[in-house]
Amino acid sequence: MIAQIKELYAYREMIVSLVRKDLRGRYKGSVLGFLWTFINPLFQLVVYTLVFSYILKSNIDKYYLYLFVALIPWIFFSASITGGAASVVAQKDLVKKIYFPRQVIPISYVTSCFVNMLLCFIVIFVVVLFSGIRLSIAGLLCLPVVMVVEYLLALGMALLCSAVTVYFKDLEHILGIISMAWMYLTPIMYDKSIVPERFLPVFNLNPMTHIIDCYRAVLYYGQVPELRSLLSSFVLGLVFLAVGWIVFDRLQRHFAEEL
Repeated sequence: MIAQIKELYAYREMIVSLVRKDLRGRYKGSVLGFLWTFINPLFQLVVYTLVFSYILKSNIDKYYLYLFVALIPWIFFSASITGGAASVVAQKDLVKKIYFPRQVIPISYVTSCFVNMLLCFIVIFVVVLFSGIRLSIAGLLCLPVVMVVEYLLALGMALLCSAVTVYFKDLEHILGIISMAWMYLTPIMYDKSIVPERFLPVFNLNPMTHIIDCYRAVLYYGQVPELRSLLSSFVLGLVFLAVGWIVFDRLQRHFAEEL
């Protein structure tokens, strides 16, 4: 494990290069280009806000902000899983031709999505300031920790899914359905308090539930995240990363033959 980490560090320039390539090529050829990074989540925010404010009315104060601070992290997580699953297959020519640690591919993809999320947080802070929310300095200091925990979780899922997709390519399409279902099982568009109490133990097994709670605590309530939620998120993130890393390491040996 330590040897693999050292090897990945030796290939850090390759990771940076792939991240830059993905960010530059994401909206290449479009008229608005990189502005789509901000436009896409804003349009989703407008649609969900209209639906839940006027059609399926929600009693949550400043619902647009309540939704936005959860939606942006979810978009990052969902993109890391669905796009990350196909990342190794998409780079099959590179995998076949040269040697490098195969983990570089999902790591660079998830990192690219993470950078994209950080850029979207510029918009989040503008919306927070516009909303008049008084942010806690202690809470803001916890925000990078929450982001790192979500990154670890997303990376673990991407490693797992990208390795399995090489052998079972239908998984790429199945994940689209799983991601949609997962979104509705996560308190993004609704408050966790409406979940029946008997379902809460199962509901709390969802790692994104705790992560979303932490984001909302900092950016919506202006508080420090609960230690329990932060610790649960961290532990679940490490577990998913470990599982993803182990599965990827075992399956990568025959990537070239399968691709």
